[in-house]
Parts: sequence; C-alpha cells; structure tokens
Amino acid sequence: MRHKNSVRRLGRSHSHRKAMFSNMVTSLFEEERIITTKQKGRELKKISEKLITRAKNNLALPETETGKKLHNKRMVLRVVKNRDVVKKLFEDIAIRFQERKGGYTRLYLLGRRPGDAAEMAMIELVEKKAEKAKETAKPKEKAKKKKEAKEK
Repeated sequence: MRHKNSVRRLGRSHSHRKAMFSNMVTSLFEEERIITTKQKGRELKKISEKLITRAKNNLALPETETGKKLHNKRMVLRVVKNRDVVKKLFEDIAIRFQERKGGYTRLYLLGRRPGDAAEMAMIELVEKKAEKAKETAKPKEKAKKKKEAKEK
C-alpha cells in the first residue's frame, strides 16, 4: 500500500525525475507554455507554483534583507539551472503575479497521444505577457518603413 507516499514516481529513478522536472520547469518559465502528459503536468504544476511563490516573496522583502533575497535566488537555482530564466522569473514573472494569491499555472487536457494513448495536457502560466503582441507587430512596421525608404 502507498499510504502517505505523495511523490509520483512516473517509472523513473529519483535522479532522473529530478533532472526531468528541472528541465520542464526551465522550459515552462522560458516559453510560458509546454505540452506534456497529464501526470507529469500535475507534478510540474506543484513545483513551478512553489518557485513562483519564492520569487514573489523576494519582491516583498525590503532592500535591507539582501541575505534572504540571495537565499531565495539560490533555492530557485537548485531547480532551474539557466540563469537567464531565473532572471526572467524574478524580474518579469514574479511581478506579473504580484497581486495573485496562488494558481499561477493552468492545465488543459488535450486528449490522447496517437502513439501510446497517453493523456496529454498543456500547462501554461495564467498571466500572459501583453508585450508579445506588440513586439510581433513592430518588426512588420519596420520592414514596411524600410521598403518605403528604399523606393524613395
């Protein structure tokens, strides 16, 4: 019986599971949306929400508490190995979720995978970056301006 065993093993060893979720969390924060199996997504949600909460707590600390701020960053760096992604988490994602009490990620069920009929899910951050739509429009406008300048 599995009484009080809360960790889903997912058919992997401890080190493999740890590395897999480290990579998945990094991808989630980098891309803000990933597709995975339902069971992995549920475990990933737990891990990612704890890391976002840590980053949010860093914002609430006063400037005099630099030791605690550094500790929070180091605890996140245990899981997320990419320093650029950690910077994005603390400077962008944490600010977006500053007013939210929890529930930073959303899990959509997508149906079954054709190869092995595994249940697939998409996990994404709830608050989307508003600047992405503006950034995609700007390069097109710049290209039009360059063409007009060349024609003149």
